[in-house]
Amino acid sequence: VKTGEFVILSGASGSGKSTLLTILGGLQDPDTGKIIYNGAPLFSKEKTNSDMRLTEIGFIFQASHLVPYLSVRDQLTLVGQEAGMSKKDAKARAEQLLDQVGLKHRLDAYPFMLSGGEKQRVAIMRAFMNNPKIILADEPT
Repeated sequence: VKTGEFVILSGASGSGKSTLLTILGGLQDPDTGKIIYNGAPLFSKEKTNSDMRLTEIGFIFQASHLVPYLSVRDQLTLVGQEAGMSKKDAKARAEQLLDQVGLKHRLDAYPFMLSGGEKQRVAIMRAFMNNPKIILADEPT
């Protein structure tokens, strides 16, 4: 896949699309073969290239997978900090992204307080927290 390309993976239910995305996203080891990214294996017997996964790939899951005891602000701030941002920068980035999707007023809300659409927008913005080079979206509709 070249820079700027948009790729769609389609297939029947149960054909392995979600499994392939989790492998490409570095969330699951492949049973066989290897994934090469920028000339280096995503996985090796010694370690997973987790730094790359945290800073270059954003993942949007089928379900929002929000942490029930974290506010919307904290959901995104945590991801930013895991990717190497300072807490201050991560909070600012979270506010900026949520403002772009009309959710800045929900910064202090918890997942149970959000509609389904709001949860999905938070999950999408979580994927953009680290300015990823790659976005993997599982069932983005």
